[in-house]
Amino acid sequence: MRTHTRAIQFVAVVCASLAVSACKEPQSARTEEAKPPPEVAVLTVEPSARPIVRELPGRIAPMRVAEIRARVAGIVMERLFKQGAEVKAGEVLYRIDPARFEVELAAAEAALAKAQAVLEQAERQAQRIDKLAKGLVASQAQYDNAMASLRQAQADVAARKADVARAKLDLEYTVVRSPIAGRIGRALMTEGALVGHGEATHLATVQQLDPIYADFNQSVSELQQLRREFESGAIEQVAPDSAKVRLVFDDGSVYPQPGRLLFSDASVDKTTGQVTLRGEFPNPKHELLPGMYVRIQIEQGIDSDALAIPLQAVRRNENGGSEVYVLGADNRAVLRPVRLGQAVDDQWLVLDGLSPGERIIAEGFQKFSAGDLVKPVPFETRAASADGKLAPRGLD
Repeated sequence: MRTHTRAIQFVAVVCASLAVSACKEPQSARTEEAKPPPEVAVLTVEPSARPIVRELPGRIAPMRVAEIRARVAGIVMERLFKQGAEVKAGEVLYRIDPARFEVELAAAEAALAKAQAVLEQAERQAQRIDKLAKGLVASQAQYDNAMASLRQAQADVAARKADVARAKLDLEYTVVRSPIAGRIGRALMTEGALVGHGEATHLATVQQLDPIYADFNQSVSELQQLRREFESGAIEQVAPDSAKVRLVFDDGSVYPQPGRLLFSDASVDKTTGQVTLRGEFPNPKHELLPGMYVRIQIEQGIDSDALAIPLQAVRRNENGGSEVYVLGADNRAVLRPVRLGQAVDDQWLVLDGLSPGERIIAEGFQKFSAGDLVKPVPFETRAASADGKLAPRGLD
């Protein structure tokens, strides 16, 4: 009897367990079905005018370069500048021993005084002979000789004046000045050095760094392609005086001061097949130094119906290709490959793979997988806050 009772109790427990499991399973399934889809930031791709930007390699060049050289021979008596400092136009940099040039000036002035005395005597003699010749007392030959002596004295005075001017100029050259304002480099000569003997000795170099140039090259094939796009109307041409030029450092940071395009060479380099362009940038803090390697971003045209998407909307697949999540009419996320152009500011230009009016997911990728149902919310673009910092965009 006890055995029969225990068997009945065991069967009752098993049935109860099965009943509980049968009740729980549909409830769990119903819970999963009732779970709301994740929210993701979505934007609609619309055509808009976007600049055509080329990024080209270049180097920084000074606006002006002045090689300070000794224009007279002598011993350097004094160096008056600090190496690496800013100098003004006309500022004294070196002093060369002026003693020899002071003596030469004194000799030239004495020779001039002698020539002027001879001229005065020749003028008086010519006046006397002229009176005598008019009274038929002096002969024509005497008159001609007096006038010739006068002209010789006048020429000698002019020559002596030139000697004085040359001596003064040489004396002024003993004070070496900077012809331009800028930053001076290291001193190539020190006190006691003999300079200017047989050649114009290089003493220092001054470079004007604000504003400063950036020289860069572009291939002829790119320029020709750009010209064809202008002619076909695919892109609009930017006026040369309004073309924006930006500078990018090796670490990827962008120089905060925009520049302007100055000119493009009219000839092609035979060895490289490239054309040289030059941009001008303000350089108040002297962050840009001659010889620096940089990359130049130049706006050469405007695509009036370009498609652009945020940088963070692009995913990379295993093969390195670009993909985006496109949202269908049923709000399911579908991966689609796209072909990208250049990155302008914080957006990619899309060359192929998307059509105007399609919706793409910009943020919230960690919340879903391809094919999942999602809940779209508007994507908020980055904007500057009141304190100058960048406000967050979209969802985390």
